Amino acid sequence: MKLANKGTRAASLFVVVGLLALSACTKVSTPTEGGTATAASSTLQAVLQRGTLRVGDCLTFAPFGFYDKDGQPDGYDVDLAKELAKQMGVKLEVVNTTSANRIPNLQTSKVDVVFCNFTRNLERAKVVEFTTPYVVASEALLVKKSSGIQSVKDMGNRTIATVKGSTNGDEVRSLNIPIKIQEYDSSQAAILAVKQGQADAMIEDNNFLAYQAKLDPELSVTNEALVPLEYNAFGVKAGDQAWLNYLNLFLFNINASKLNAQLYKKWFGADPRYPLNPQF
Repeated sequence: MKLANKGTRAASLFVVVGLLALSACTKVSTPTEGGTATAASSTLQAVLQRGTLRVGDCLTFAPFGFYDKDGQPDGYDVDLAKELAKQMGVKLEVVNTTSANRIPNLQTSKVDVVFCNFTRNLERAKVVEFTTPYVVASEALLVKKSSGIQSVKDMGNRTIATVKGSTNGDEVRSLNIPIKIQEYDSSQAAILAVKQGQADAMIEDNNFLAYQAKLDPELSVTNEALVPLEYNAFGVKAGDQAWLNYLNLFLFNINASKLNAQLYKKWFGADPRYPLNPQF
């Protein structure tokens, strides 16, 4: 009986030693190893280590983004970018971006985040990720007052200006109205086309168009919502959950403090028209 107990103890010791040896040879994954955009490899850590936040912003899209009289970036999105950089304790670099290169600039890490009238949709979400919305808009038409155009219903067989890389062209096609679509490289080029008679109207977010109409008394904005509300967000590289979480918390804080609403009123002259969180 004593010999059996001694043998059993020896066998148990052998098993324990074997398990310890196996565990010493087995690599155990940690939260910072493997995976996509882990805490150690996140853009968040890259920005903090670099000391500079690179924000892609459309600087031909006033009042969201534009160059002021001194040639410096300014606007609603730029103010948000300045606040984000301030709270992160880093410098800000604003990278002029177009609708067409928003996604490529993220994918190639030319920018860390995009603030550029970036509407969330399922097609884009296949290749980039979006934060919670920070601004909401509907679509309307910018026209010359002398055109007689009161609604998109008056656009049959006329030309409408859109911006390359935006969703506006698809939205126009979905209306099933015979309209010729002319694409331009920037919003300013599309607006100029309307002013010069190369296009009969431009389709874009109503808050942006209202600002443009204030700058030119010959322009007006149709009073209609052509498509469902568009929820615009910050865009980030796919798979970077740590960076996405940080930006979502930033947006939560500036919304809770009313800072976002204050900046909106500063640039658009009115309180936000639509809630950021829709009621379903």
